[in-house]
Amino acid sequence: MSSDELLLGKETQYVFEYDKSLIFPIARSGNRERLNMPETRVNGDLAFYGQDIWTGYELSWLNLKGKPQVAIAEFLIPANSTSIVESKSFKLYLNSFNNTKLENIEEVRGLLQQDLSEGFGANIEVKLFAVNDFPLVKNVLGECIDELDVDVTCFEPNVDLLMVNSQKQVSNTLHSHLLKSNCPVTGQPDWATVVIQYKGSEIDNESLLKYIISYRNHDDFHEHCVEQIFCDLCQVGSFDELVVTARYTRRGGLDINPTRSLKPLNPENTIGRMARQ
Repeated sequence: MSSDELLLGKETQYVFEYDKSLIFPIARSGNRERLNMPETRVNGDLAFYGQDIWTGYELSWLNLKGKPQVAIAEFLIPANSTSIVESKSFKLYLNSFNNTKLENIEEVRGLLQQDLSEGFGANIEVKLFAVNDFPLVKNVLGECIDELDVDVTCFEPNVDLLMVNSQKQVSNTLHSHLLKSNCPVTGQPDWATVVIQYKGSEIDNESLLKYIISYRNHDDFHEHCVEQIFCDLCQVGSFDELVVTARYTRRGGLDINPTRSLKPLNPENTIGRMARQ
């Protein structure tokens, strides 16, 4: 798909009446063909399980009397969906509810789930929260590696930066706030905290930090960056358990938070919203 087909980076007219045609899917397959995907398949054609959690902070509609209603939305998209949805088209679609009269919040949720399941190519889950009921920010899991004193010379992803000790098996959780990549269409920066939970070959923390920083000038979508991190770790180490999660900061009232795992996701591995969100 050429960048000319995408809405990102283009001047667009905002639509304030419900319009599901605004949803613009992008097939996952193209980017996954470029991954160094592990040979072992644990989830159909994929080497991982996972989900993408999108949070919509600017959802509003009108009740039947014309009074504005607001909610915060959480969208759970399985990693085996056929597509992602371009973020600007997602934003435009949500904005199309602004002057739309709907009977109640369940009607809103039903439309969102039906339309977005079609767009993503999988059954997705939609949760709507009253603003005062939305879960508060959680503390980050594990050890922060950001204070390690490392020399950095590489600013494009390079699996050769990663080092593991295959002779030593450990269980560990690490995180860094230094993940940054760029939107492949607009070039705008995407900022994230990445959390890596694993059991298996001991990952060298300094090498991991250098590797995370190496995404700094990389152009790719959030979901694809996380999948590349996951696959690169699988290439250099042997793991019984591996979960890679990135919590990205919001843009245009949306944040995108992918998780990829060797095993079906455990609720205990769920990473909640963080301070930068």
